[in-house]
Amino acid sequence: MVQSDRTNIYAQALARLQGEGLIYPCYCTRADIAQSLTAPHGDAGSHYPGTCRALPDDADRRATTPHCWRLDAEKALEMAGLPGWIEEDGQSFESRRSDFGDAILARKDAPSSYHLACVVDDAATRVTLVVRGEDLRPSTPTQRLLQSLLGLPEPRYLHHPLVTHEDGRRLAKRDLAPTLQAMRDRGVDGPALASELVKGRLPLGFRLSRD
Repeated sequence: MVQSDRTNIYAQALARLQGEGLIYPCYCTRADIAQSLTAPHGDAGSHYPGTCRALPDDADRRATTPHCWRLDAEKALEMAGLPGWIEEDGQSFESRRSDFGDAILARKDAPSSYHLACVVDDAATRVTLVVRGEDLRPSTPTQRLLQSLLGLPEPRYLHHPLVTHEDGRRLAKRDLAPTLQAMRDRGVDGPALASELVKGRLPLGFRLSRD
């Protein structure tokens, strides 16, 4: 599916949450949020501080001022409770209140966030198993909450270890991590590399991250 063709589907999900009073418009810029979290009463490690959560709805302001739509996590959890999930290896996970902030679900220039698009598209394509890196496990509580609120089926999950540098950093373009093409150019044989990976042996000093 092409997500740019599905903006009306995401809008329907957003409208359902809005109709239940579970989202609110937020006008804060990144600079506003950063400043609020460095104030004496703020916590630099906290989620969005809820600056716009209690504002009265102003249709004129929404029509003229850039804003995003945030999930009211407190209300959402009151309605759905703390969600859990099951990993493919049989592990059960229970979320905690601290796992949730008022996540962004849509912006004017992006009608659906990663969280909302994931759960809506997974349901539409009948995904039953989500396989992704363990660095995305913190996204799961919010996505499970959205599935519950929208009445969507719950898939199973498998969050696998990442291949990292020796110092634990995730491989990334910005860190000039070796690409498969660069490894080929250095004479690394593809099938041999795959065989070594299956055996848990990693090249070039890489290692697997662990929970």
